[in-house]
Amino acid sequence: MIKRILVFTLIVVLLFAIALTAHQYFITEPMAFPLWQVYLFHAIATIIVYASIEGICSIMPNNAGYAYLAFMFLKIGLFLLIFKNAVFENESLTQTERYALVLPLFLFLTTEAIAVGKLLNSK
Repeated sequence: MIKRILVFTLIVVLLFAIALTAHQYFITEPMAFPLWQVYLFHAIATIIVYASIEGICSIMPNNAGYAYLAFMFLKIGLFLLIFKNAVFENESLTQTERYALVLPLFLFLTTEAIAVGKLLNSK
């Protein structure tokens, strides 16, 4: 269990570093929000969700899927709460800023879903 969490954490940290560096390389215009904060939120949330599902899966494996669904709603809700100024108060987000908000979400969500799927299928 600990080994899987550590390996997953390493993968997420590497993904964070590579994706953020690549994303900042291709952005040419200033953003209305710090891009690294968006990536950092998703990386930390992904690690917390995976570690929590790993713990829940060892205690009650039949309910781990429902717990994952609940964590997804919490993760999206926390993201909107933390980044409400960037998302709601800025009336005219550029196309680049919209992609900058959505790309990390789908990148880390895909990584998380693959890892949780493998975990649930192994139990």
